[in-house]
Amino acid sequence: MEPCGGGGRLRELRREAAEYYRGQRVPQRVEEALNALFPLCPTDLYGALANYLSTFSKAPVICKLAGRKVLDGVGKPTLEVEIYCTVKNYEKRICSAIMSSHSHVPENTSPEITEGDEKERNDTVTTAVEWVNESLNTMLRDLKPTDQCEIDKMLGEYFRKKVEEKKEIQKEEEEEAAPLSCAPSAPSAPSGKKKAAKPGKKTSSTERTLPPAEPIEPVLCGSLAIGGTSLAVAKAGATINDIPLYLHIALLKYNQDSPKEMTLPRPMITLLNCEKFSPAKLKLVKEVMLIPPAQLSLRQGIERVLDIQKEVMRLLEPAGKVPSPQLADSKKGKAHNTGKKAPPPALKRVSHLGCLITGWDNLEQPLLLMQTACNNIGLELGTDMCLAINCAAHELMDYVKGKYEILTGTFKSPDEMVDMYVELINNFPSITALVDPLRKEDRQQWNNICCALGSKCYLIAEDAATNISKIKIDQNMNVPMCSGVVLKYINQTKVSDLIEFTGLLDGQRHITILGSPDGESSDDSLVDLGLKQILNFLILLKKHSQEKKISNCTATQYEAAWLFPLLPASPADGRGSPSTFSHWKTILSDEPFQLSRFTPVTWCKEALQHCKIWPFTFVLML
Repeated sequence: MEPCGGGGRLRELRREAAEYYRGQRVPQRVEEALNALFPLCPTDLYGALANYLSTFSKAPVICKLAGRKVLDGVGKPTLEVEIYCTVKNYEKRICSAIMSSHSHVPENTSPEITEGDEKERNDTVTTAVEWVNESLNTMLRDLKPTDQCEIDKMLGEYFRKKVEEKKEIQKEEEEEAAPLSCAPSAPSAPSGKKKAAKPGKKTSSTERTLPPAEPIEPVLCGSLAIGGTSLAVAKAGATINDIPLYLHIALLKYNQDSPKEMTLPRPMITLLNCEKFSPAKLKLVKEVMLIPPAQLSLRQGIERVLDIQKEVMRLLEPAGKVPSPQLADSKKGKAHNTGKKAPPPALKRVSHLGCLITGWDNLEQPLLLMQTACNNIGLELGTDMCLAINCAAHELMDYVKGKYEILTGTFKSPDEMVDMYVELINNFPSITALVDPLRKEDRQQWNNICCALGSKCYLIAEDAATNISKIKIDQNMNVPMCSGVVLKYINQTKVSDLIEFTGLLDGQRHITILGSPDGESSDDSLVDLGLKQILNFLILLKKHSQEKKISNCTATQYEAAWLFPLLPASPADGRGSPSTFSHWKTILSDEPFQLSRFTPVTWCKEALQHCKIWPFTFVLML
């Protein structure tokens, strides 16, 4: 009886197996595979069979999220998110994403504020790690990483609930503290009469009407988890689809329709960091940046900047060897340098952002230095190279006086700042961009400066918009009149937010700029976020760790040359008209960078070696 019973069980198993495989269409698939591969006679037959049959496997799904605390490029704690997926029945690590740390604390702040910011940073990273390893790990399990929009919606809803929980906790704490603060307060002085001004002293209307600084938008502790997870999911989706991240995100923007054309970025390179240190007096200029002309290739532009950088280093020799940055053949240079002192020697140190730190006594000195350096090597500033100035004016306001301190002891009202910038651009037309020339609260002065200089240079607001998610939800830019704003992928910002918000900016005819956070990480995803045709510019910091990002840019040049056709050249009309934005590509770029399959990329390694000599800032135009 036992053999008979065993044979019956075996027949039953055979029947079940046949039904199972027929239900999965295995015999048909195997037959198709054999028929397809036989004419090819592949060397690795089983490898070819595996590749053919793997096309019928299930799509990978997320099986685990892992978050941990790591250090970014400046040694600050930040979040890394790893994505694990079930791929062909096996758990596999797909990718990871590292969020760069970002701080709203200005430079040269007090040690107490810096210490508090570091503690807050540690707390938010610790909370973010908990969110990723617990709540988000459970919430996203079994979802496809290619479903970016759906996952981002879930992340946004999760964050909204966390914000509501935080508000409820704060409300309860305020209610508990209310009885303790009911003690009678001293009566306030009657406000019906105003103190008369002292005789002979005029009261400035500007000081009376100075708009107060808008409060910094609070950052929810743990919000890094949202942005880090969204970016990690995007990288996982690109890896699974076996395409570059920039192309994966471009497909998300165009609803899976492959873009027919794409332009490559141009560099904007930070050469000088004008730090506000004693004995230097100049406070207005934070960074001096170079923009190579559009007719140069990326390699030629970098080489030209390197030539200027070497000449600047030569001019900034120690005291006693410093040539005065005065142009022998420039009447304008003579006029502006008359009676000016030679610039103080550059200190032999590099800022935490990676560029040379120098100090100056007046606004003209760094600009004349650039003119001198260009003239000495046979270049004309304004034609062979252009300038951009990061003013960071929001860091200069003295709220007691109600004025900007542009030099040590020299103050100007917002209206006087506008006049100063108009004179500056008229005297130095090689300046094609001003970043944060005013506080975002001085909206009337932004209007005035745009009317006066909008046709001559870009007026960019970086401090005006950093929280992409909040602006997208409010559907209100709430930024002053300007050429464009600098966005940053930080905190709870999601990839979908970036795509949607750039569409909102396009509708308002603003130039879209993606800036790198303060603490740069080894993650090169920021380049891909800019190489997807949803941005006009991409700003990266000036770190030696940017080699991977530069390599990514140059590799993309080679890849895009084969993926996309040659772009038609847009007409060059000189400096263009940024006030109407009808030719925004022609202001800093006379025409888009042309792609072809003959685009050289053999200089990639050389460019990286150059980067080890001198770090760069990259503003990438699309």
